[in-house]
Amino acid sequence: MTKLLAARYRAASDRPYLASALYALTVVASTEVRTMGVDRYWRCYVSPAFVDATPVPELAGVWVHEVAHLLRDHHGRADRLPAAAQRDWHRVNVAQDCEINDDLLADGLRLPEGRMEPRLFGLPDGQLFEVYLDRLPPDVRSPDCGSGAHGRPAPWELPESAGPARLGEVEAQALRRQTAEAMRAHQRTRGTLPAGWQRWAEEILEPTVDWRRALSGAVREAAAWAAGAVDYTYRRPSRRTPALRGVVLPSLRRPLPRVAVVIDTSGSMGDAELAAALAEVTGVLREVGVRGNRVAVLACDADVHAVSRVAATEQITLGGGGGTDMRVGIEAALATRDRPGIVIVLTDGLTPWPDENPPCRIIAALIGSAAPQPPSWVETVRIPA
Repeated sequence: MTKLLAARYRAASDRPYLASALYALTVVASTEVRTMGVDRYWRCYVSPAFVDATPVPELAGVWVHEVAHLLRDHHGRADRLPAAAQRDWHRVNVAQDCEINDDLLADGLRLPEGRMEPRLFGLPDGQLFEVYLDRLPPDVRSPDCGSGAHGRPAPWELPESAGPARLGEVEAQALRRQTAEAMRAHQRTRGTLPAGWQRWAEEILEPTVDWRRALSGAVREAAAWAAGAVDYTYRRPSRRTPALRGVVLPSLRRPLPRVAVVIDTSGSMGDAELAAALAEVTGVLREVGVRGNRVAVLACDADVHAVSRVAATEQITLGGGGGTDMRVGIEAALATRDRPGIVIVLTDGLTPWPDENPPCRIIAALIGSAAPQPPSWVETVRIPA
């Protein structure tokens, strides 16, 4: 045990940004595990025979390897794989080892013989395990790193509620963030990090939002809001509607949503991003049942060039290419005979906005990272260029 703890101390001293994560692991001695492994509750299972036979520098490398499985949330990512891929946990484990070990070796760590590396399979370094997974040989095998890696409980693991201290997912997520901040501080003051660790820290501290999911969610929510707005009306009741004599009772109505899509066709807009955003919007509208003449598309730069009722993306006519003023397009949309309940603006954001909140919901899909922030009453989804 002393040798094992000395190796952990060495790993934490050489790479202090990993110290908190390394000392969060609870050691469980086991004669059933072949080398070392982790479960998803941050318990590290260790073979005494493996410790006796392995030099301290290599044990330090194995410590970092095992904690890397947990920091990179390999078990959570494995749970999101297709069912067929999850069943072949050997390949998943090997792919995960490849994702980790190339960074560790580039960082000067020593690892025992038999380690998995991308070069053994003719693969490039620096990829995620999901990329390696489909490119590995079908019969590949490796030591079992436990459910903390591939997600499937190993025979030598303790039950969730039994055994020594364990970490929950909330604590684990906080530990990941603390480690990422320590990595960033280390990079600022002392030097560089392996590319894989650098990428991981950036993703933890600055998570990227899937713009397609965000845009779909905003459009779905707005469409549901408009379509589900059940309210009372005092319109003339049908002659067949029973009513009390002398009393006019209100009836219920469910308005069908109308949607206007204002497309910025000024010269600064890229065709690829514009087409992707437009396809996403029309696809979502079609899914929620808003289609046909309920969707109007306006091509606009500093003026409105085309207004069309569309049933498919191919029917949309784009024009313009001059300056940018989306206020014109929004005003034109609201001036149509069938006023829309939702206006979706696809723009690079380099445009003035109306001074007041229009009487409808406005969703702005801002294309490009440099797009200025619109007014607070505009629901915003940012799309990277």
